[in-house]
Amino acid sequence: MERRGPPANSASLRTALLCKLTRTKLPRLGERLPQKHILKQKMSGRVARSLQGVAVALKQAMTPEFRVYQQQVVANCRALAEALTELGYKIVTGGSDNHLILVDLRSKGTDGGRAEKVLEACSIACNKNTCPGDRSALRPSGLRLGTPALTSRGLLETEFRKVAHFIHKGIELTLQIQKDAGDKASLKEFKEKLAGDERHRGAIRALREEVESFASLFPLPGLPDF
Repeated sequence: MERRGPPANSASLRTALLCKLTRTKLPRLGERLPQKHILKQKMSGRVARSLQGVAVALKQAMTPEFRVYQQQVVANCRALAEALTELGYKIVTGGSDNHLILVDLRSKGTDGGRAEKVLEACSIACNKNTCPGDRSALRPSGLRLGTPALTSRGLLETEFRKVAHFIHKGIELTLQIQKDAGDKASLKEFKEKLAGDERHRGAIRALREEVESFASLFPLPGLPDF
C-alpha cells in the first residue's frame, strides 16, 4: 500500500487542539507552512510568534503540574456532565472523556441559539452547537460547554456541580422568555423580548450577580486583582 504524507516541499503543522489543551491563543490554527520558509527562516512575524507560542505551551505541557491540570480538566468535565444529567439534560455522548460536552436541549423545548444568548447575558460563556439530527445549522439544538478555563481558575468537581445549577437556571429563564415571546418567535424577536422586558431583565440581572459573585472567589491566573 502506498504511504502518503505531506508534499515534499511543505510541512504540516496541525495545531488545532493546542489552544484548548495548552491554554494558548494561536492565530490560524492548523495551517500548512511551506518547508522552505521554516528551513530558511523567512517566516513572517505572525508565523514566528505562533511557533514561539506553541514552543512555550508545549514546554509547559511537559511538566508534571500540567498533567495534574489536564486530569482535573477531565474530572471536572465528568462532574459537569453528571450534574446536568441529574438535572434532566441529555449529554449527546452520554458523558465525557475529555474537556468538553455537548448538551442536547431538544428535550427541554428550546435550542442552543436562544440558550446561548440568555447564558451570555448572565455572564456564562458557552457556544451553540448542532446536534445529530438537526435539520438546520441556523437553529442548532445544542450547547457546547468546556472546562479548561474554569479549571485554570481553580474550580474542582464540587464547584462544577454548582456551575451546572447556574446553567440550569439560565435555561429555565430561556424557557420563560421563549414562552412569553411565543413558540414561533424568531431569534430576533426572542432577543428583543430578552432585552426589552423588565421582568426578564431583572431575573437575568439577579442570576448574573450570583454568577459573578461566585466567580470572584476564583481569581484569574496572573491577574489576582482582576
